[in-house]
Amino acid sequence: MTELKFVQVDAFADRPFAGNPAAVMPLDAWLPDEMLQAIAMENNLSETAFAIPGEAEGVDYELRWFTPTVEVALCGHATLASGHVLIGERDRVRFRTRRAGMLEVAREGDGYAMSLPAWKPEPKELPRVLDALGCAARETLWHSGGYALVVVESEADVLAVRPDFRALGAIGDILTIVTAPGSQTDITSRVFAAGAGIDEDPVTGSAHNVSAPYWAERLGKQELTAWQASKRGGYLTARLEGDRVVLVGKCVTMIEGVMRI
Repeated sequence: MTELKFVQVDAFADRPFAGNPAAVMPLDAWLPDEMLQAIAMENNLSETAFAIPGEAEGVDYELRWFTPTVEVALCGHATLASGHVLIGERDRVRFRTRRAGMLEVAREGDGYAMSLPAWKPEPKELPRVLDALGCAARETLWHSGGYALVVVESEADVLAVRPDFRALGAIGDILTIVTAPGSQTDITSRVFAAGAGIDEDPVTGSAHNVSAPYWAERLGKQELTAWQASKRGGYLTARLEGDRVVLVGKCVTMIEGVMRI
Protein backbone atom coordinates (compact mmCIF):
# COMPACT_ATOMS: atom_id res chain seq x y z
CA MET A 1 0.00 0.00 0.00
CA THR A 2 1.29 3.47 -0.96
CA GLU A 3 0.46 6.67 0.90
CA LEU A 4 0.13 9.86 -1.12
CA LYS A 5 -0.08 13.35 0.40
CA PHE A 6 -3.42 15.05 -0.22
CA VAL A 7 -4.26 18.74 0.29
CA GLN A 8 -7.63 20.26 -0.61
CA VAL A 9 -7.57 24.01 -1.17
CA ASP A 10 -10.29 26.57 -1.86
CA ALA A 11 -8.67 28.73 -4.55
CA PHE A 12 -9.70 32.30 -5.31
CA ALA A 13 -11.22 32.37 -1.84
CA ASP A 14 -10.64 34.49 1.27
CA ARG A 15 -12.71 32.24 3.54
CA PRO A 16 -13.69 28.57 3.77
CA PHE A 17 -16.41 27.21 1.48
CA ALA A 18 -15.84 29.86 -1.19
CA GLY A 19 -13.93 29.96 -4.45
CA ASN A 20 -13.10 26.73 -6.27
CA PRO A 21 -11.88 23.57 -4.49
CA ALA A 22 -8.89 21.73 -5.92
CA ALA A 23 -6.89 18.75 -4.72
CA VAL A 24 -3.11 19.10 -4.79
CA MET A 25 -1.10 15.87 -4.66
CA PRO A 26 2.72 16.12 -4.67
CA LEU A 27 4.38 12.95 -5.99
CA ASP A 28 7.97 11.73 -6.11
CA ALA A 29 7.49 10.51 -9.70
CA TRP A 30 4.64 10.16 -12.16
CA LEU A 31 2.19 7.34 -11.62
CA PRO A 32 0.61 5.69 -14.69
CA ASP A 33 -1.91 7.98 -16.39
CA GLU A 34 -4.78 5.60 -15.67
CA MET A 35 -3.92 5.78 -11.94
CA LEU A 36 -3.82 9.60 -12.01
CA GLN A 37 -7.23 9.61 -13.69
CA ALA A 38 -8.63 7.13 -11.16
CA ILE A 39 -7.39 9.27 -8.28
CA ALA A 40 -9.00 12.38 -9.80
CA MET A 41 -12.25 10.46 -10.20
CA GLU A 42 -12.05 9.36 -6.56
CA ASN A 43 -11.46 12.94 -5.42
CA ASN A 44 -14.49 14.05 -7.46
CA LEU A 45 -13.41 17.71 -7.55
CA SER A 46 -13.36 19.85 -10.66
CA GLU A 47 -9.56 19.44 -10.73
CA THR A 48 -6.83 17.40 -9.10
CA ALA A 49 -3.32 18.77 -9.61
CA PHE A 50 -0.36 16.38 -9.56
CA ALA A 51 3.20 17.69 -9.23
CA ILE A 52 6.64 16.11 -9.25
CA PRO A 53 9.96 17.86 -8.52
CA GLY A 54 11.45 19.54 -11.59
CA GLU A 55 14.89 18.55 -12.81
CA ALA A 56 15.50 21.25 -15.44
CA GLU A 57 17.02 24.61 -14.56
CA GLY A 58 14.39 27.15 -13.53
CA VAL A 59 11.71 24.48 -13.03
CA ASP A 60 10.57 23.84 -9.47
CA TYR A 61 7.86 21.31 -10.37
CA GLU A 62 6.27 19.53 -13.30
CA LEU A 63 2.49 19.98 -13.12
CA ARG A 64 -0.54 18.19 -14.58
CA TRP A 65 -4.29 18.54 -13.97
CA PHE A 66 -7.15 16.05 -14.21
CA THR A 67 -10.92 16.46 -13.93
CA PRO A 68 -12.86 13.35 -12.84
CA THR A 69 -12.96 12.31 -16.53
CA VAL A 70 -10.09 13.87 -18.53
CA GLU A 71 -6.65 15.47 -18.37
CA VAL A 72 -6.83 19.17 -19.27
CA ALA A 73 -4.39 21.48 -21.05
CA LEU A 74 -4.56 24.24 -18.45
CA CYS A 75 -6.24 24.80 -15.10
CA GLY A 76 -5.81 28.13 -13.35
CA HIS A 77 -7.40 27.54 -9.96
CA ALA A 78 -5.55 24.26 -9.37
CA THR A 79 -2.29 25.99 -10.36
CA LEU A 80 -2.97 28.72 -7.80
CA ALA A 81 -3.75 26.01 -5.23
CA SER A 82 -0.53 24.17 -6.15
CA GLY A 83 1.45 27.35 -5.64
CA HIS A 84 -0.18 27.84 -2.24
CA VAL A 85 0.77 24.30 -1.17
CA LEU A 86 4.25 24.09 -2.71
CA ILE A 87 5.74 27.60 -2.50
CA GLY A 88 7.28 26.92 0.94
CA GLU A 89 9.66 29.70 2.01
CA ARG A 90 10.14 30.93 -1.57
CA ASP A 91 8.78 34.15 -3.01
CA ARG A 92 7.66 32.32 -6.14
CA VAL A 93 7.34 28.82 -7.55
CA ARG A 94 7.64 27.85 -11.24
CA PHE A 95 5.77 25.00 -12.90
CA ARG A 96 6.50 23.38 -16.25
CA THR A 97 3.39 21.99 -17.93
CA ARG A 98 2.88 19.79 -20.96
CA ARG A 99 0.57 22.02 -23.01
CA ALA A 100 0.53 25.45 -21.37
CA GLY A 101 4.27 26.14 -21.06
CA MET A 102 5.83 27.63 -17.95
CA LEU A 103 3.51 28.96 -15.24
CA GLU A 104 4.45 30.92 -12.14
CA VAL A 105 2.80 31.62 -8.80
CA ALA A 106 4.33 34.42 -6.69
CA ARG A 107 3.44 35.94 -3.35
CA GLU A 108 1.55 39.23 -3.65
CA GLY A 109 0.27 40.90 -0.50
CA ASP A 110 -1.69 38.33 1.48
CA GLY A 111 -2.43 36.32 -1.66
CA TYR A 112 -0.75 35.16 -4.84
CA ALA A 113 -0.19 36.39 -8.37
CA MET A 114 -0.34 33.69 -11.03
CA SER A 115 1.09 34.23 -14.51
CA LEU A 116 -0.72 32.46 -17.38
CA PRO A 117 -0.43 32.80 -21.16
CA ALA A 118 -2.79 35.39 -22.68
CA TRP A 119 -4.97 33.53 -25.20
CA LYS A 120 -6.85 36.07 -27.30
CA PRO A 121 -10.04 34.63 -28.80
CA GLU A 122 -11.22 35.38 -32.33
CA PRO A 123 -14.79 36.00 -33.55
CA LYS A 124 -16.58 32.83 -34.63
CA GLU A 125 -20.21 31.78 -34.94
CA LEU A 126 -21.10 29.15 -32.34
CA PRO A 127 -24.74 28.20 -33.00
CA ARG A 128 -24.64 24.84 -31.18
CA VAL A 129 -23.18 26.47 -28.08
CA LEU A 130 -25.86 29.17 -28.07
CA ASP A 131 -28.59 26.57 -28.54
CA ALA A 132 -27.27 24.57 -25.60
CA LEU A 133 -27.02 27.70 -23.44
CA GLY A 134 -30.48 28.87 -24.45
CA CYS A 135 -29.41 32.51 -24.70
CA ALA A 136 -28.80 35.26 -27.22
CA ALA A 137 -25.32 36.72 -27.58
CA ARG A 138 -23.91 40.09 -28.52
CA GLU A 139 -20.81 38.31 -29.83
CA THR A 140 -19.27 34.83 -29.84
CA LEU A 141 -15.56 34.08 -30.03
CA TRP A 142 -13.32 31.02 -30.03
CA HIS A 143 -9.79 30.06 -29.00
CA SER A 144 -8.24 26.95 -30.50
CA GLY A 145 -7.39 25.58 -27.06
CA GLY A 146 -11.08 24.71 -26.76
CA TYR A 147 -12.53 27.91 -25.30
CA ALA A 148 -15.88 29.40 -26.35
CA LEU A 149 -16.45 33.01 -25.25
CA VAL A 150 -20.10 34.09 -25.31
CA VAL A 151 -20.61 37.82 -24.70
CA VAL A 152 -24.10 38.80 -23.53
CA GLU A 153 -25.61 42.21 -22.85
CA SER A 154 -25.64 42.41 -19.06
CA GLU A 155 -24.78 40.77 -15.77
CA ALA A 156 -28.45 39.88 -15.42
CA ASP A 157 -28.22 37.92 -18.67
CA VAL A 158 -25.19 36.02 -17.32
CA LEU A 159 -27.10 35.11 -14.17
CA ALA A 160 -30.18 34.04 -16.14
CA VAL A 161 -28.41 31.38 -18.27
CA ARG A 162 -29.79 27.87 -17.71
CA PRO A 163 -27.79 25.53 -19.96
CA ASP A 164 -28.85 22.18 -21.33
CA PHE A 165 -25.79 20.39 -19.95
CA ARG A 166 -26.35 17.22 -21.95
CA ALA A 167 -26.43 19.23 -25.19
CA LEU A 168 -23.43 21.30 -24.11
CA GLY A 169 -21.43 18.17 -23.24
CA ALA A 170 -22.29 16.59 -26.59
CA ILE A 171 -20.42 19.40 -28.38
CA GLY A 172 -17.17 18.15 -26.86
CA ASP A 173 -14.54 18.99 -24.27
CA ILE A 174 -14.77 22.78 -24.48
CA LEU A 175 -14.78 25.45 -21.81
CA THR A 176 -17.77 27.75 -22.36
CA ILE A 177 -17.52 31.23 -20.83
CA VAL A 178 -20.61 33.45 -20.65
CA THR A 179 -19.58 37.00 -19.82
CA ALA A 180 -20.75 40.62 -19.65
CA PRO A 181 -19.80 43.89 -17.99
CA GLY A 182 -20.31 43.63 -14.23
CA SER A 183 -22.40 45.78 -11.93
CA GLN A 184 -19.78 45.96 -9.15
CA THR A 185 -16.74 44.59 -11.03
CA ASP A 186 -15.44 45.23 -14.53
CA ILE A 187 -16.64 41.84 -15.75
CA THR A 188 -18.97 39.06 -14.63
CA SER A 189 -18.86 35.51 -15.95
CA ARG A 190 -20.08 31.97 -15.54
CA VAL A 191 -18.17 28.96 -16.88
CA PHE A 192 -19.42 25.56 -18.04
CA ALA A 193 -17.37 22.46 -18.92
CA ALA A 194 -19.95 19.69 -19.30
CA GLY A 195 -17.78 17.84 -21.82
CA ALA A 196 -15.11 17.46 -19.13
CA GLY A 197 -17.56 16.25 -16.49
CA ILE A 198 -18.10 19.65 -14.84
CA ASP A 199 -21.49 21.27 -15.40
CA GLU A 200 -20.63 24.65 -13.86
CA ASP A 201 -17.17 25.46 -12.55
CA PRO A 202 -17.15 27.66 -9.42
CA VAL A 203 -14.16 29.94 -10.26
CA THR A 204 -12.06 29.33 -13.35
CA GLY A 205 -8.59 30.85 -13.70
CA SER A 206 -8.03 29.67 -17.26
CA ALA A 207 -11.31 31.25 -18.40
CA HIS A 208 -9.87 34.64 -17.55
CA ASN A 209 -6.71 34.21 -19.59
CA VAL A 210 -9.14 34.08 -22.55
CA SER A 211 -11.71 36.66 -21.42
CA ALA A 212 -9.24 39.20 -19.97
CA PRO A 213 -7.53 39.99 -23.32
CA TYR A 214 -10.99 40.50 -24.88
CA TRP A 215 -12.27 42.79 -22.13
CA ALA A 216 -9.00 44.70 -21.78
CA GLU A 217 -9.38 45.74 -25.42
CA ARG A 218 -13.12 46.42 -25.14
CA LEU A 219 -12.87 48.45 -21.92
CA GLY A 220 -9.49 50.06 -22.58
CA LYS A 221 -8.07 48.81 -19.29
CA GLN A 222 -5.00 46.71 -18.56
CA GLU A 223 -6.23 45.67 -15.10
CA LEU A 224 -9.70 44.27 -14.54
CA THR A 225 -11.74 43.20 -11.55
CA ALA A 226 -13.82 40.07 -12.09
CA TRP A 227 -16.60 38.14 -10.40
CA GLN A 228 -17.43 34.57 -11.38
CA ALA A 229 -21.08 34.25 -10.50
CA SER A 230 -21.38 30.58 -9.56
CA LYS A 231 -23.18 29.40 -6.44
CA ARG A 232 -19.89 29.50 -4.49
CA GLY A 233 -18.68 32.58 -6.35
CA GLY A 234 -15.24 34.12 -6.45
CA TYR A 235 -13.49 37.44 -7.04
CA LEU A 236 -10.15 37.99 -8.72
CA THR A 237 -8.08 40.62 -10.44
CA ALA A 238 -6.68 40.11 -13.93
CA ARG A 239 -3.97 42.28 -15.41
CA LEU A 240 -2.37 42.16 -18.84
CA GLU A 241 1.43 42.10 -18.91
CA GLY A 242 2.60 41.67 -22.50
CA ASP A 243 1.69 38.17 -23.65
CA ARG A 244 0.71 37.11 -20.13
CA VAL A 245 -2.38 37.43 -17.94
CA VAL A 246 -1.61 37.75 -14.23
CA LEU A 247 -4.45 36.65 -11.96
CA VAL A 248 -4.39 37.68 -8.31
CA GLY A 249 -6.29 35.77 -5.64
CA LYS A 250 -6.16 34.11 -2.25
CA CYS A 251 -6.32 30.48 -1.08
CA VAL A 252 -7.61 28.66 1.99
CA THR A 253 -6.35 25.19 2.97
CA MET A 254 -9.37 23.05 3.86
CA ILE A 255 -8.17 19.43 4.22
CA GLU A 256 -4.77 17.78 4.66
CA GLY A 257 -4.20 14.05 4.79
CA VAL A 258 -3.08 10.96 2.89
CA MET A 259 -4.61 8.77 0.23
CA ARG A 260 -3.79 5.06 0.41
CA ILE A 261 -3.67 3.13 -2.85
